[in-house]
Amino acid sequence: MRARYGASGWWWVLPALALYGAFVLYPLSQTVRYSFYDWDGFGPATWVGLDNYRSVVTDERLLDSLGHALVLIAFFTVLPITLGLALAAVVADLRSAGARAAARAVLFLPQVVPLAGAAIAWSWMYSPDGVINQSLRAVGLDALARPWLADFGTALPAVGLIGTWVATGLCTLLFTAGLLRIDPALHEAAALDGAGRVRRFTAITLPALRREIVVAATILTIAALASFDIVYVATAGGPGYSTMVPGVLIFRLVFTDQAVGLASALAVVLVVLVLAIIAPLQRLGRDE
Repeated sequence: MRARYGASGWWWVLPALALYGAFVLYPLSQTVRYSFYDWDGFGPATWVGLDNYRSVVTDERLLDSLGHALVLIAFFTVLPITLGLALAAVVADLRSAGARAAARAVLFLPQVVPLAGAAIAWSWMYSPDGVINQSLRAVGLDALARPWLADFGTALPAVGLIGTWVATGLCTLLFTAGLLRIDPALHEAAALDGAGRVRRFTAITLPALRREIVVAATILTIAALASFDIVYVATAGGPGYSTMVPGVLIFRLVFTDQAVGLASALAVVLVVLVLAIIAPLQRLGRDE
């Protein structure tokens, strides 16, 4: 009986598996295959073996794009999780359920804004006459005003802060839900034992939120490494290559340089990098 029900279950998941195979596994296998060829996307392809992968690990432009993606993890993952923990603690302490709901809704709003729209809005604010520079001049900090997205030193952090703004609401929502399921008696007992706020946070709150933190870190790390929309709309990888990330570079290699093989190799390396970072996170979430 159990075997019969088990076999019938596969019929329910077969449509999803077929779609997954057609739109994920097949393109992935084709990407791996193209990475061994020198191909412009139209004419005949020439077998080059591992030459494209050698270019990925030796070409400074390609390596820099991977490095920029790793830097964005700090802005897309570390900062939103840190801010989300702080904001979630404030929201959870609100006495009114209506106030908590309103705070969560306001903080989550950036998450529902299209990334391209967020990049356009922040580009206006970062412009020489934008809100940020006008605010700096208004308080007498004219020396700090600059074209943030056109400056080689500030462009990448400026793009990263857009990701921070978008992702903080998601973290806050996840962590607030986790905080509200923690038994208040645990905090009361720890307070009676003389534990301060910091001690209660590290001993009770953080362990209780471990799964939520792992979920947020996984989603946002993938978003940082695979970032495209924000970077492409805000800077298109410029100025120069100071904000170039693998997603934008792959797009440029395929549609501008017609180097499909090299773009495929970079995409495969990016997938491996994502898996190498995400696998330990998932293991941390499962360990008790």
